[in-house]
Amino acid sequence: MHAWLAGHRSLQSRPPAFPGAILSQKVIPLDVLGLLLGLPAVGCARIPSQRGSRRLPDQMLNWHLSTQSSVILILTKLYDFHIGSVTESTLWRSTDYGSTYERMNDKVGSKTVLSYLYVCPTNKRKIMVLTDPEFESSVLISSDEGASYQKYRLTFYILSLLFHPTEEDWALAYSHDQKLYSSVDFGRKWQLIHEQVTPNRFYWSVSGLDKEPDLVHMEAHTPDGNVQYVTCRAQMCTEANRNYPFPGYIDISSLVVQDDYIFIQVGLYDLHIVSTDEKQVFAAVQEWNQNDTYNLYLSDTRGIYFTLAMENVKTTRGIGGNQMLDLYEVAGIKGMLIANKRQDNQVKTYITYNKGRDWRLLQAPTSDLDGNDIHCILPFCSLHLQLQMSENPYLSGTISTKSSVPGIIVATGNIGAELSYNNVGMFISSDAGNSWRQIFEEEHNVWFLDKGGALVAVKQPSVPTRHLWVSFDEGRQWTQHSFSSVPLFVDGVLVEAGTENQIMTFFGHFSHRSEWQLIKIDYKSIYSRKCTEEDYQTWHLHNQGEPCVMGQKQIYMKRRPGNYCMLGKDYSRMLSAESCICRAHDFECDYGYERRGDGNCRPAFWFNPSTVSRSCSQGQNYLNSTGYRKVVLNNCTKGVKEMYTARKQQCPNRPPKGLLLTTKDGKLTANLGSNVTFLVNLDELDFGDGTAVSYSNLSWTEEGIKHVYKSAGIFRVTALAENTLGYDTTTLFLHVTCPVEHVQLLAPFVVIRNKEVNITAVVLPSHSRTVTYFWWLGNNTEPVITLDGSISYTFPTEGMHTITVQVAAANTILQDTKTIAVKEFFKSLLLSFSPNLDEFNPDIPEWRQDVGRVIKKALLQEQLLVAVFPGVPTAAELFLLPHKNQSEGKKKSDEELEQVSDIIVSALNQNLVEFELKPGVRVIVYNTQLTLAPLVDSNPRHSSSAMLMLLSVVFLGLAVFLIYKFKRYTSFPCRGCRQTSSRIPMHEAHAPISDKMQRKQPLNCLICGCCASAVIC
Repeated sequence: MHAWLAGHRSLQSRPPAFPGAILSQKVIPLDVLGLLLGLPAVGCARIPSQRGSRRLPDQMLNWHLSTQSSVILILTKLYDFHIGSVTESTLWRSTDYGSTYERMNDKVGSKTVLSYLYVCPTNKRKIMVLTDPEFESSVLISSDEGASYQKYRLTFYILSLLFHPTEEDWALAYSHDQKLYSSVDFGRKWQLIHEQVTPNRFYWSVSGLDKEPDLVHMEAHTPDGNVQYVTCRAQMCTEANRNYPFPGYIDISSLVVQDDYIFIQVGLYDLHIVSTDEKQVFAAVQEWNQNDTYNLYLSDTRGIYFTLAMENVKTTRGIGGNQMLDLYEVAGIKGMLIANKRQDNQVKTYITYNKGRDWRLLQAPTSDLDGNDIHCILPFCSLHLQLQMSENPYLSGTISTKSSVPGIIVATGNIGAELSYNNVGMFISSDAGNSWRQIFEEEHNVWFLDKGGALVAVKQPSVPTRHLWVSFDEGRQWTQHSFSSVPLFVDGVLVEAGTENQIMTFFGHFSHRSEWQLIKIDYKSIYSRKCTEEDYQTWHLHNQGEPCVMGQKQIYMKRRPGNYCMLGKDYSRMLSAESCICRAHDFECDYGYERRGDGNCRPAFWFNPSTVSRSCSQGQNYLNSTGYRKVVLNNCTKGVKEMYTARKQQCPNRPPKGLLLTTKDGKLTANLGSNVTFLVNLDELDFGDGTAVSYSNLSWTEEGIKHVYKSAGIFRVTALAENTLGYDTTTLFLHVTCPVEHVQLLAPFVVIRNKEVNITAVVLPSHSRTVTYFWWLGNNTEPVITLDGSISYTFPTEGMHTITVQVAAANTILQDTKTIAVKEFFKSLLLSFSPNLDEFNPDIPEWRQDVGRVIKKALLQEQLLVAVFPGVPTAAELFLLPHKNQSEGKKKSDEELEQVSDIIVSALNQNLVEFELKPGVRVIVYNTQLTLAPLVDSNPRHSSSAMLMLLSVVFLGLAVFLIYKFKRYTSFPCRGCRQTSSRIPMHEAHAPISDKMQRKQPLNCLICGCCASAVIC
């Protein structure tokens, strides 16, 4: 099936009108305004939005490659430049290779605006169509090649899709807000995998390597802006189930999962993975002194050790700004590459037949199109090719090869001393680059028909044309055919919708503002029959006459030039491959070695051949390199193979060296109680908290060593490796943090002016270390910063002062605030209560705060402060303060405080202060101790977690002390609300007190359904 995105209005059929052509063709106009092409998306060819003179931006194209399918889908969208968005769309469907089309809008919803179309690569009958997110977020699913659809609402907007390589119903969806989702029912339900995922850096599991087929590899951002490599299962990607295979952070957009390899980058070089074909990695690395060139490196089969294959490979910047390496891998012939190299300010084209071991220039054609001789002598003159792949997937690009026709190379290029983009022509090689012929003087797009048995060429889309050229003899002769009566700008060609149905579809436009034209060409009528054995001939692959290429003599079967027969699906290209005897050119320089002028490989200046890998343990063996390694996939045998192959030797006895210790996630911080995994080459590991583990005869622990810290702090973690010849040690410092859960500020309630006091912040849990304290003291706006939980301070002025402490630990910040009364002098009295009160004390701040608020509301004076301490036994402290205007007359105020304290102490000593907590439960208040001002600093209880309960209490020359209870803090239920009052009868009061005491009205209160009051009279 073929799906294709263009503009939209009407679609109609037009009869063929080219009687002189031998090709069967049909022209279908699309009444649209333009088509712009781009890179294909995953699972389908997607044409991104652009702005241009053709006016219609968003297009998509997908061709169904099923052998039996004749379905074509076209999605057209109308773009309104006045409002700057797509306003409508139409979905078309053809079941006869594009001869007729049916409008499908009634199947997807007449008002639904569609955005993109995807086809499942493993079952191309399954189609997923996305709606435009500017209108709605939905997905339409078809299981019958687009004949019918089911619509499902989404809670996110899909930006791109990635289908599973084997499971047809599994897909990954990347949203506009960088979230990754997974579906196992072909898009009907989605589950969030991870947030903050890098665009285009997520991959399905690698078959044969990953144990779980639903494993997802992704590159994700941490909250602090770093990037990590993360793996997890698609439907079980909780934090506990996530793995971090690489211990540390990686460069953004560096994760690549390709074939048998996984690549990440850590910031040392600008590295790009070129390919991972044939069990070897091609990597391009840009050095510090390179701007538009890269060095090409090839790895061993493990993808670990790389050797230099070519320096200064040219790059070309594409339309989207991406740099493309001028390196082309010829299809159908392993080990054959073509590259453009910058040398002495000139760019020249080189070719290799042994994966970069040897390179040579291209021999130019001996004559031009008119038969005139070309005098081009190597190395001063050669053929140079443009090696850019087309950014439009429906044009051929500047170079084309096909695996079904090995040895045929068609490319745009020039002849001269260096690569030029002027005076270019089209060239072809029929013998894998050994010799070349010119076929056109202008640039053309060239496609392979019938598995490469025929070539078709069309001029570049910048020039309108009515003709195409067909060749059946590998480009030696070309036949011109007309496919349109009016010159057409060809924007793309779709070749081989099905193997048995030889269909070619041209799409383009007559002018920049004309309707779209689709031209269907059936070229099956060109062939009179299918090919037989007599139509084929053998061709021997060679490198300038050398028959052994990559250690083999390879013989291919080709159709004889000029035979007009169809190859068919059973065509086999390779006839035989015979191994050759190994010679020096079958081996390349090993890691750490460079080829010198005499052709031999010798150690590079930075490499010490005597250095054995750290993983080589006593009693084991290692491969001692000869300086050479066999070219990967080279099939030669015997000969010099044994002489050049690395030799197995026993690991030498040596002391440990180069010990490395890291955490698995690369961080030097950890949360208290978390499982910290250390990666180390070790014999013994000391975690720094009194715990150590030892391992005997252990050189590497793949899973790492786990340890749980039970206290916070900075720990020195040490790894020790030793044997009879010596030892090695390495250290890292791990910061174990514990989030602060609670902070309480401890400070006196009343202090003396100009006298130093201690203020303490109590942090819970108590094992939190490395805490930073920020203190705001004495109404100052600038904090004092300390690492200690205590601080001393002197208040210079009288009044009420606010102090605040902020505690910062890990990612947590908490604070507490207290108010301190600063006076010239004061007295305080410690109070206690009968033990039965403790049974009803819930020991919560709300209980003590409510007590203070009710008393403050009833008694409005400022010379008395009352504090109730937390905990049991229940206790309180009474502060006696001078009047505000009496601070200067200290002697007079001191005498008044003495009189007041005598009255209160007398009442307390006679057990005259009591209250009824509930029926049958009476609580008596006692005097514990009376002190002068120093008591505030000397009594240890003031350093406890006492809370200031009262800021305004009466003092009118006589003592009135009120204590009350709340039923919501008691253990018995409260039904309804009663107002009760109790007082000590006058005849029971002490005589001196009754003489001075004025009668007070009972305190009436209503709190949470119950209340009680007690008054000392």
